[in-house]
Amino acid sequence: MSLTEQSLLAALASVIDPHTATDFVSTRAVRNVQISGGDVAFDVELGYPAKSIIPELRKQLIAAAKNVAGVENVSANVYTKVQAHAVQRGVQLLPGVKNIIAVASGKGGVGKSTTAANLALALAAEGARVGVLDADIYGPSVPMMFGVEGKPESSDGKTMEPLENYGVQLMSIGLLLNNPNEAMIWRGPMATQALEQMLRSTNWKDLDYLVIDLPPGTGDIQLTLSQKVPMTGSVIVTTPQDIALLDARKGIKMFEKVGVPILGLVENMAMHVCTNCGHVEHIFGQDGGKKLAAEWNMDFLGSLPLSMQIREQADSGKPTVVAAPDSEAAQIYKKLARDVAVKIAQKAKDFSAKFPTITISQNT
Repeated sequence: MSLTEQSLLAALASVIDPHTATDFVSTRAVRNVQISGGDVAFDVELGYPAKSIIPELRKQLIAAAKNVAGVENVSANVYTKVQAHAVQRGVQLLPGVKNIIAVASGKGGVGKSTTAANLALALAAEGARVGVLDADIYGPSVPMMFGVEGKPESSDGKTMEPLENYGVQLMSIGLLLNNPNEAMIWRGPMATQALEQMLRSTNWKDLDYLVIDLPPGTGDIQLTLSQKVPMTGSVIVTTPQDIALLDARKGIKMFEKVGVPILGLVENMAMHVCTNCGHVEHIFGQDGGKKLAAEWNMDFLGSLPLSMQIREQADSGKPTVVAAPDSEAAQIYKKLARDVAVKIAQKAKDFSAKFPTITISQNT
C-alpha cells in the first residue's frame, strides 16, 4: 500500500456513518481505491438503503479526500447493496427475497398494519426493492391501505404476480376473495397453509425486503409462520397501555423461542396533541413501550402520536410516508425504517446461495 493511499484512507476514516457511528474504512465499505497522479477514485458500499443521505455522505467523503496533500480531483461513488442475511436455523431462504421483516403485535388495534405499511414505504423511498405480504388473514387491510384492488394475474395457474403501488409489491388474501366483505371462517391449520402457499406462490421480484404484516396475537398461525417462514427479524408494535404491553411480552417470548431476532419495538398512540390548543395528553400511559424495550434490552425504534392524520391517510389508501413525506410522523417512520435496515445489515450474512451443489452419479 502506497503512502498516498494510506493518507487517503486515513482522511476518509474521518467521515462517520450517521447510522452506525463507525467510519467507512474500518468497516471495509471503502472499495476500489484508484490513484493516478492527483486524480483519486473510490467506491463506498452501504449495506442499507440510504437514498436520502447519499448526496451528503458523498460530499463529506470528497471534502475529506481533498484535504490530502497532492489530491486534485476526486470521484466518489456511494451506493447501496443489500445482502441476504441469516434466518432461523433449518429454514431455507425464499426465492427472489433477500430479507423478511415480520411486523407483529401481541394484540389487535395497536396500529400494526399502519406501521407495516409505512415501514415498507419508507424503505422503498430510501431506494430499496420492497414487498408487503398481508398475513392478517382474518382482517386483511393492506389492499385498502395501499389503494389497490383486482385479482392477481397468473400465467401458469400455479403462481401469482404481486400487485404494485407506490413502488411496493403487494399480496393479500383480501385480493383473492370474490367478496371483500366475506368473513374468513377458517381454522388455524387451514389459514396457515393458505398463508404459506400465498407467500411461496407469489412471484416476488428481486426484493431487498419483504415486510409481513402478521395477525395479532401469539396463536397457532403466528407460531407456525415464525417456524416455517425464513425471517431475518421482527418488529414489535405496541401502545403504552399496560394491557397492550402485557400481550407484547408474549410476542417477544414467542420470537425468542423460535429463534427470530427482534429488531426493535415501536410505540404507537404514545400521546395525543389537541389540534385546538396544542395540549399533550398521554391517554394510554407514558413511556410504556420505551420501558419495555429497556426491560428486554432491545432497540426502541420510536414513538408515534395518536393522530387523526395518520388514520385518515391510511384509510384513504395513501399512508403517511407518501401522503405527507415531509411531516413529522413521516420522518419518524423513515428513521424507523433506516434503523431497521441498519440493524439487518449488521447481522450475519447468508451464504447458502454460494454453496456448491453436490450431485452423485453412478457410472455404468
